[in-house]
Amino acid sequence: MEASERIRGKRILIVDDEKDVLDTLIDFLSMCKIDTALSFDEAKELLENNDYDVAILDIMGVNGFELLEIAKKRKIPALMLTAHGLSEENLKKSAEEGAAYYAPKEKMNNIDLFVSDVVEASRKQKSAWERVFERLGSFYDKQFGGTNWREKEKEFWDRKFKQMSGL
Repeated sequence: MEASERIRGKRILIVDDEKDVLDTLIDFLSMCKIDTALSFDEAKELLENNDYDVAILDIMGVNGFELLEIAKKRKIPALMLTAHGLSEENLKKSAEEGAAYYAPKEKMNNIDLFVSDVVEASRKQKSAWERVFERLGSFYDKQFGGTNWREKEKEFWDRKFKQMSGL
């Protein structure tokens, strides 16, 4: 089954302080039922009062990590999508704080695949982090100056992957 079919009809919240990003994501996810928010307060209200299959949260501009806390409490899987917040530290922080996925805005043309990974992992009650690295590992390696960024945090990522596999 294709990603777009897997997520057809899913309810998605997209939070970003840039209207053009919201519009682009709405186009890419046209098969979904979408709510959007341009601010932290608007997103907080929507997260606290609605159920979503996935929340797509920008990190910068809308307090994405604070919204992640709310999503986590509501058991809404969150996909962190960022441009200015793209860093090794935010990648690790996203994983530590319970995000289901971490993706760069420059790859948002694949957002249907990323959302599908989150939906599929949630359905199986597993983590999507292995898929994050399958799909985006080489991008992050290039972005962060080679594979040594993973080696610096080897213990953390090894533990994260063990948790994923249920070991």
